[in-house]
This record gives sequence, C-alpha cells and structure tokens, in this order.
Amino acid sequence: MKLELYQVDAFADRLFTGNPAAVIPLQEWPVTALLQNLALENNLSETVFIVPLQHPEADFEIRWFTPGVEVNLCGHATLAAAWVLFERLSFAKPTVVFRSKSGLLRVTKRDTLLELDFPSWKPDRLQEYPEGLERMLGIREIVGVYQHRDLLVEVASEAEVAEAHPDFAALRQAGAMVILTARGREVDFVSRFFAPGAGVDEDPVTGSAHSQLIPFWADKLGKRELSARQLSQRGGTLYCTALNEERVLISGRCVFYMKGEIEL
Repeated sequence: MKLELYQVDAFADRLFTGNPAAVIPLQEWPVTALLQNLALENNLSETVFIVPLQHPEADFEIRWFTPGVEVNLCGHATLAAAWVLFERLSFAKPTVVFRSKSGLLRVTKRDTLLELDFPSWKPDRLQEYPEGLERMLGIREIVGVYQHRDLLVEVASEAEVAEAHPDFAALRQAGAMVILTARGREVDFVSRFFAPGAGVDEDPVTGSAHSQLIPFWADKLGKRELSARQLSQRGGTLYCTALNEERVLISGRCVFYMKGEIEL
C-alpha cells in the first residue's frame, strides 16, 4: 500500500516558521494502531488524516495524532489539511467541512488566509491547581490559572512568557497540557503551549489552544477582533475573532514544504 504525504508549515508567512504538520489523505480508515505508528514515524507535533465522506453536512472526516496520542482537536493541522485540499487536491468549494471528535469544523479560503471555524472553550478559573506549577513552568509568578481542556496560566508580561524555561519531566509527570499567556506588546496577546505528556514538549503554534485563549482574552480586553502571536522558537501569527459564545474564528497562512510517498 502506498500513501501520499504532504508536509505544510501552518500559521506561517515563510518557510521554516509556524507549525509543521503532516497531511495524509486516505480513502478509508485503517486500524488506529497504524495511524499512531505513522504519526510516531513522522515525529511532528501532529499528523492529520482525512477520509472523504458521502454526507450532507461534511466533506471529510478528520483525525489528529501526536507521536504519542490521538487528540480531539488540532488547529494547525486542520489548517494544513484544508490547504492541501484547496491547493494540491483541487477541492472546488470555498469552504471545506470536516467531521471530527469536536463536531463539525469549517475552513474557508479568504484571499491569502484560511479561516478556521472552531468551538469556543471559555475556561473557568481554578482555585486549586498542581502544586509547584510556577517551578514546573520556570516562571516567577502566576496571575491566574483557568481550564477548559488545557490549563491556561496567565502571567504578568510578554517577557515572562518568552523567558519561561519549563521542566518538561515535571510537566509530563503532572500530566497536564499547559497554555502560558500574557498581554502582548505588539499584538493583543501572546502564548506558548506545552504538552510533554502527549509527546510534544513545546508545540510551535497551537490552534486548538486558541479555542480557550480567544474567549479568555476577548472577555478580558473587551474586544472581539484579536491578534495573537505564539512565542515558540519557530513562532506563528494568528488572526482571531470571538464570533459568539459557541464559536471562534482563527485565521492564518500556510507554506508548502514537501510531498512524499509512504510504502507500507
């Protein structure tokens, strides 16, 4: 069996920035163990698989895998999958709809941007959180800790986000995926994302984290249109909208890196 593989830098304006994702189109689902092995072999933060559907509400089913686990939502790999459909596989409609573990996800092509329509996950403030979280994240002081899917940790400044030195072994033992965030100097907010328990110490750009970040910062800043920057080594820019209590929009660009063939 031969499979096509595309590698795309998502939320990127130029090559070698943003978050690389492997996109593997399939005609039908194989066993999950094979999907996980392919993701492990690719050794990227996410490998995304898509299968065409004959369904009135969705065009494709989509699943995402880190090298270690299947996840229920991934923004950058969804963006990459849509880019491959639009730019390499001749998908003709302006919007592609994916059926996923997080419901229906829409990606619309708008000039040079691709716009994700994602669930809004407003996090709740926690009174209790893992002991020693400051030490685990390598930060000085926590402003507040919130959670929907992931722990969202607010600190006082962009510099503290950029200068954090996490203890990945301790975070892995704690078992939490963590978003570190603060108000930005040139954008509305900045963030970093750590998920060592899922096989990804630091994710370069994390679309799904913005399902929490957008409603959090929209409420805090009193605005619906937001600009964001993820401060990983590769870095990435996201254009965000708090559409309503149920949905957010996350837009970005993709840059093509390579096409390959897998032989099984």
